[in-house]
Amino acid sequence: MRYPALIFDFDGTIADTLLAARHHYNQLAEEYGYRTISREELPGIRDLDVKSALAHLNIPKRKVPLLLARGRRLLKNNIRFLPLIEGMAEALPLLRKKAHFFGILTSNATENVEAFLEEHRIRELFTFISSTSKLSGKSKHLRSIARTFSLNPAEILYIGDEIRDIRAAQKAGIDIAAVTWGFNSRDSLAVRSPLHLVESPAELTKLIMPPKDG
Repeated sequence: MRYPALIFDFDGTIADTLLAARHHYNQLAEEYGYRTISREELPGIRDLDVKSALAHLNIPKRKVPLLLARGRRLLKNNIRFLPLIEGMAEALPLLRKKAHFFGILTSNATENVEAFLEEHRIRELFTFISSTSKLSGKSKHLRSIARTFSLNPAEILYIGDEIRDIRAAQKAGIDIAAVTWGFNSRDSLAVRSPLHLVESPAELTKLIMPPKDG
């Protein structure tokens, strides 16, 4: 399998931000009067897509841009201290050797991503970082990336951990590898029929770099 372009989601795919995101969300929820998320409730939340999660937490859609912006600013204060997903430190350099374009498409702030990558000494692996301020804006950005680098959609693999990543890739006509270690649960990802469902960074490496015969 050959993809000249590998594009990664950031939160939950490369960076282990799930618990930090819950912590910062709860800070904002208490301030704005929304439902908080307990540690025990988190597995159930992981089964929901964005629309269902917002309804479950009684958050009006019009408030999402404000909450996202404030959440990014809160995350900025501790982004350098968050860990890589276990196994990604070994997988990313290997995957980089197989791709001409190696990027990140995220709804996090670019400066947060840059700070995290620099802290973990992996910034030089990536050829670009693209950010969208909208939870549902990734399909447009994936198509834009294809145009920017004169790529056919079939030459791109998007790697993400959320239902919205699957939907964005499918809408853009781009192959998707959904990873099970991030925000959404394995079952919730599987029912959306991603092309690939990946259980670990090592498995992702084998997908992109299959063993040679003999």
